[in-house]
Amino acid sequence: MRIALFTLDSALSAQAVLDFCRLHREKIVLIARSDPYRPSAGGTVGQLRAHWRRSGPRILPFLLANYGLPQSLGSLRRALGRAPLTNLARQHGIPQHSVTDLNGPATTAALRAARPDLILSFHFDQIFTAETLALAPLGGLNVHPSLLPRHRGPLPTFWAQQDTPPAFGVTLHRLAPRIDAGAILAQQPLALPPGTSASAAARHLHAAGATLAATVIAQLAQGTPPPETLPLLLPYCPFPTAPQLRHAARQGHRLITWPDAAAALYAPTG
Repeated sequence: MRIALFTLDSALSAQAVLDFCRLHREKIVLIARSDPYRPSAGGTVGQLRAHWRRSGPRILPFLLANYGLPQSLGSLRRALGRAPLTNLARQHGIPQHSVTDLNGPATTAALRAARPDLILSFHFDQIFTAETLALAPLGGLNVHPSLLPRHRGPLPTFWAQQDTPPAFGVTLHRLAPRIDAGAILAQQPLALPPGTSASAAARHLHAAGATLAATVIAQLAQGTPPPETLPLLLPYCPFPTAPQLRHAARQGHRLITWPDAAAALYAPTG
């Protein structure tokens, strides 16, 4: 089984991605990392403005701690030769690719050179076209930290907090040219302590997702894939608005805590 892994540097998933790559390094033939601040996504300034307009200031500590800071620290670690995932790839001869346009010619060329059997999206922020997915004979799988079809979208652990009781879990599903819409192969509910922040929940769920992905990939390799369920799509859950964040805060639902910010400093990005 030859796997092309697509991810991005984030405190929410870096440890889970690194652990997965360490365990399955013989299978991984490409590590492709998204540039979340690519010009086509608005760049750093454009994204901050968009988040501010939509969600207000409450979203910024979550984004800066879980994405901005880890991205900067990852770049610094790479420059110093101390980047865990980059060094793992170099030690084992795994090609790396920076993704600014997932479905553009550079990524197509990288996939054709790697010749993967399977694409694995593990906390990745760009949408695969059918043509890109067709470059892997077994298509693509995605780790999503919610119990799909509930909480489709970019911040599922926030929306899971709002359920009564909170409904945390992780899903492994087929990639499709629509956000979080492919057939479900496996799911795992996860009970977390009351008051768990959205950041901490995401770290726990990505760790569980790494194990779930490994199990399903082993089944695919053995020719005994799990049954697939095509979900009835529920409404998409976007980034929350400022009023929604204020309401969540009044309910004691936190996006990020001081321990989450400290965890971001030590997340093995790069």
